[in-house]
Amino acid sequence: MAKVENAESDGLKGQASLSEQRKLLAEPVYIIMKLNIYTDGGARGNPGPAAAGIVIKNEKGAVVEAFGKYLGETTNNQAEYRALLLALEKATELGGTEIICYADSELMVKQLNREYKVRDKGLAPIFLSIWNLSVKFKKISYHHIRREQNTEADKLVNETLDKQ
Repeated sequence: MAKVENAESDGLKGQASLSEQRKLLAEPVYIIMKLNIYTDGGARGNPGPAAAGIVIKNEKGAVVEAFGKYLGETTNNQAEYRALLLALEKATELGGTEIICYADSELMVKQLNREYKVRDKGLAPIFLSIWNLSVKFKKISYHHIRREQNTEADKLVNETLDKQ
């Protein structure tokens, strides 16, 4: 059986002993990845053909992911919610830990910030999915922005709908 000596007796002063190294390795290491998410959802008609636009940026503002997705026939509010759900699913795949969400839907932002109740039966299950997914992040916040500040996500919605 191999003999494990004290680090000091080996002339390794200032280095962690074997038991200290084991303790350090047993502690979880958390890598923080901050992501800024911009979402938009839109329906042509209400309800009507709808799409989601998602732009995810790192904390330096570089685009990490950007895409549009056709959602079929739905309402504008449901499209807004589904866009955010798609974005949070992607943020999870990317390993995001601290998320800041920006959307031009004041209703959705106020509902997610618990300022308004969700009364629409079509939004409630999507709200619940977002809520359940959001607890997986270390931090998450929701902010309302003006349409003019959300042009990239809006463009993806329109490009996706134009292809249908």
